[in-house]
Amino acid sequence: MLALVALGGALGAVLRYLVDRAVRARVHSMFPGGILLVNVAGSLVLGLLTGLLAAPHWQALIGVGLCGAMTTYSAFALDTVVLAESRERLLAMSYVVISLVAGLAAALIGLGVGAAAAG
Repeated sequence: MLALVALGGALGAVLRYLVDRAVRARVHSMFPGGILLVNVAGSLVLGLLTGLLAAPHWQALIGVGLCGAMTTYSAFALDTVVLAESRERLLAMSYVVISLVAGLAAALIGLGVGAAAAG
């Protein structure tokens, strides 16, 4: 199991880096769209995996490893603080609200789709 978590973690960390860099290269804004994208996508995938009642090895590889490394609370927190300290408080608050609402909605959608597919 540990090897599956490590493999998923390696893939998730690289995926987060690539997505964030790709978004930053295309969108020239202080808004951390790449981190928002990986966090929402990870919430969707984890919800789907949970709804499917996936086998433990898939949960280790994709849930703990891939989603755990791809999503990032620390970058979300730091980006929010940086925006607020840069006097972009409205952008910071928007980022927090959008992240929470979109992440929760994605998890619920994934859970519902997974449960429907499993059942």
